[in-house]
Amino acid sequence: MLERIDHLVFATADLDSGIACVEELFGVSVVAGGHHPDFGTHNALVSLGQRTYLEIVAPDPKRTEPSLPELFRLHQIDQPQLVTWAVRGNGLDNVAANAVGAGLDLGSVASGSRLTQEGTLLEWLLTDPYADRLGGIIPFFIDWLDTPHPASSLPRACVLQRLTFLHPDVSLAEAAFTSIGITANVSYGPVPSMLATIETPTGVVTLT
Repeated sequence: MLERIDHLVFATADLDSGIACVEELFGVSVVAGGHHPDFGTHNALVSLGQRTYLEIVAPDPKRTEPSLPELFRLHQIDQPQLVTWAVRGNGLDNVAANAVGAGLDLGSVASGSRLTQEGTLLEWLLTDPYADRLGGIIPFFIDWLDTPHPASSLPRACVLQRLTFLHPDVSLAEAAFTSIGITANVSYGPVPSMLATIETPTGVVTLT
């Protein structure tokens, strides 16, 4: 599973506070990302491996809509937290159709883009990030097409060691993971949530 992980999503009400939280926990500097006009968000990144990263995402103060974006439940976030994750994939229309056939709704496939701080345009396809996916513990899928992977230009900082998932219905969650070809460690928890065990310069950190 670790080899397929594209990125983890760490949502925060304010990007600066989310960055400060991660920098204090990890003991590394965060790299500025960019703006997502279609979603009303902006982000910053930390490397978790050669092709894996942590995305810190928050409402963009420059967004066109005055209301808070609902992407990744940002309109409900009161403290920084892991909310979901993404795996790399291709042929995403088939991935989404196969998931529906197994009773899991990944939503439709759409495109996205943003400019890096250096002015490089990143473009991708992804399954619907607004889809519930058992409270976010089931990943969405992303295809970077011909775009350089964002982690490739990040300073090597940390290493993702393990992902653990909690859900009130363990059997349901395990079946959902199986339907998309992923074997995951699921334990009982009163609400859907995830924990990332990360090796950092300050030691091993568990991010929730």
